[in-house]
Amino acid sequence: MKKTRPRDRDVPGPPSPWDEIAPGLWMGGHYWTDPAGEMRAVVVGDEFDLVISLFTRTGHGPGPRAEHVVGEIPDAALTAEQLHTVQRLARTATLALDSGLTTLVRCHSGYNRSGLVVALCLVDRGLTPAEAITRVRRGRSPWALNNEAFTAYLAAGLDTAALLVGLDP
Repeated sequence: MKKTRPRDRDVPGPPSPWDEIAPGLWMGGHYWTDPAGEMRAVVVGDEFDLVISLFTRTGHGPGPRAEHVVGEIPDAALTAEQLHTVQRLARTATLALDSGLTTLVRCHSGYNRSGLVVALCLVDRGLTPAEAITRVRRGRSPWALNNEAFTAYLAAGLDTAALLVGLDP
């Protein structure tokens, strides 16, 4: 089976372009793996009212009717500024959902970066971090949120995590 993740990851590609994690809140990526094991590009049209991208690729959408918010962050340890970007994007998703807008949060494969924003949105809507992580993994893939730093940020709270990483020289 072909991988959609960098070669240093032993993680299978996602089996769908995007998945609904909570009513109106979708999580996905720019690539998915079809049933034959082939990597396929995901191009978003106007299926969603709002698309939040943590990774971008030219030609992958969204269409002209969808609002597009970009906040690129790495799938690695984050700086305090990047953690604040995650918080801003999660608030944007929460406000969109509260307004009845369908929202897609996406990154490369729809596992870690998008999982962090979606899980934080779920925490903002009343779930515990553990419940949010479970919901993301159940809804998208058991491989979602496999970045241990991201789950630690959620467990500590992003405000606390931003303070702690801000202490590093």
